[in-house]
Amino acid sequence: MMRIGELATRTHVSVRALRYYEEHALLTPDRTPSGQRHYPESAVARVHLIQQLYAAGLSSRTISDLLPCVLDDQATPELLHRLTEQRNTLTAKLTALTTTRDTLDRVIANAEANLRTGEACGGGE
Repeated sequence: MMRIGELATRTHVSVRALRYYEEHALLTPDRTPSGQRHYPESAVARVHLIQQLYAAGLSSRTISDLLPCVLDDQATPELLHRLTEQRNTLTAKLTALTTTRDTLDRVIANAEANLRTGEACGGGE
């Protein structure tokens, strides 16, 4: 068992964020009689999963809803629908990012050509 400060250090997440996770039922510590939070070793992986899901754009509510499926192998049709919607949203974002990256690659190539040859950066596009 570890205290909140150790979990924060091991996961590179602030103590404030861990308290936020607790407030939103994403993380549930054991409490000592004096009220101190203690977390099992498995909390490290759970915090990393929560961080990954936040980074992917999922809300606290969605994460809270999907954790039982991920951690306890419990799913519902509603959860499956929401997860599928989230995946579709991420796929659309990835497509847009890929398009933007490809455009930037063309701009970079044109800028490099401009530096080498003096040709206009637009490259005739």
